[in-house]
Amino acid sequence: MHDFAKVLYLLATALFILGIKQLSKVSTARRGNAIAGLGMLLAIVTTLVAPGESDRAIQLSWPLVVAGILIGGVLGTWMAKRVEMTGMPEMVALFNGFGGLASLLVALSVFWGDYLGSASFSGTAVAKLPEVSLGLTGPVVWAVAVILSILVGGVTLTGSLVAMLKLSGKVGDKMLPARHFITLALLATVVLFGWLGGWGAAGGWAAVSLVALTGVACLLGVLLVLPIGGADMPVVISLLNSYSGIAASMAGFVIGNSLLIVAGALVGASGLILTDQMCKGMNRTLLHVLVGGFGGDSVDEDAREYSNIRAYSPEDAAADLQLADKVIFVPGYGMAVSQAQHVVKELGDLLQARGCEVSYAVHSVAGRMPGHMNVLLAEADVPHEQLFPTEEINSEFKETDVAIIVGANDVVNPAAIDDPNSKIAGMPILLTHEARAVFMIKRSLSPGYAGIKNPLFERDNCFMCFGDGKEFVQGVIEALKNA
Repeated sequence: MHDFAKVLYLLATALFILGIKQLSKVSTARRGNAIAGLGMLLAIVTTLVAPGESDRAIQLSWPLVVAGILIGGVLGTWMAKRVEMTGMPEMVALFNGFGGLASLLVALSVFWGDYLGSASFSGTAVAKLPEVSLGLTGPVVWAVAVILSILVGGVTLTGSLVAMLKLSGKVGDKMLPARHFITLALLATVVLFGWLGGWGAAGGWAAVSLVALTGVACLLGVLLVLPIGGADMPVVISLLNSYSGIAASMAGFVIGNSLLIVAGALVGASGLILTDQMCKGMNRTLLHVLVGGFGGDSVDEDAREYSNIRAYSPEDAAADLQLADKVIFVPGYGMAVSQAQHVVKELGDLLQARGCEVSYAVHSVAGRMPGHMNVLLAEADVPHEQLFPTEEINSEFKETDVAIIVGANDVVNPAAIDDPNSKIAGMPILLTHEARAVFMIKRSLSPGYAGIKNPLFERDNCFMCFGDGKEFVQGVIEALKNA
């Protein structure tokens, strides 16, 4: 039975890998989700039916298992139906935190239940256990896995909760005095408690050390994310997702489950790759992101001082669009806030019906999480063939009659290429300023998450379309239909 379970685990792993590969393209992302979900279902069923992959079989309490599935299923369904698309970044952050919490609890529970009370543990440090069955590992590797699962899980849990609160605007950027010294002190404490829990202490004192390690890890997660600014939130979300995968992989070593090790490693590796892509999309290093302070509450003094501002009404915009042969939409977080994706799609369809060429330019860090704009546009049934990343669409703006920016700011800020002293200098942006006309749909002249002035607003070809994104676009649609 165990050999058959390993074959099923291998099949589930293959489905995970295929699912992740399918997620790399908008056109196959939905299928990729379904394939990965099938792999997870196969993994869960296999674990429940044949849990003993190693000699240390998992003792299942079926009433608890069924209760957990029912409670989790009900809560998941309720959250999926209740949370608006604008709240998706917060929800993703919360799920990352839950992943870290699960790994942390697995490590503590297995340590506490299976080893702290065992006869072989009495008076012996974890890493000096006699050769009892520890699943896929020996005592030393198992001890390291327990410590890392607790550490990374705790950091992921509280870091994700802080990220969620920052995304919802309930917590601002906090630069603590001597925070780097505090962080180094906490890291030293982590090493101390980890050494005591695995090597230096025995019995109850090892347990106390691991509980203390849990507290320090949770505090470290708060301090690491608290100073990071709003402009870096997409990077933080993908990094925390990677952390949750690493913690899960360590938990796999703890319980001796090869599939959990592989699945966690896949999530960890893909999250790190995505984090690297997010950093490149902002021309920043991961170290600069972790140091924090970019965007959020930090706003330049001249960020709201503009001249030569020309305002457009929906009727003015509609009059120009009647003559347009090529239009590119640029979505941003403001589109998510106003829930304008459906009316944007309607306007795009209306322009196409008039013979206009319509495209959508999606910047890699637009919104508050990786792929945020892609999700919103997919929800509105925008054909994936019309979606283009920065590097593919930028050459088109010079031939574009109108670039319609819906709630984006930093990703279209020409200061990134014109001002070497700008905070976003060198950041790849969408070259909307090269279009013949630019409609900037925005509530006000307030800065984006980078907290800096956007000189695009003052350009002669830019027209500020003040108001709620959804309402303004609806006004343009009505004006076009009545023209």
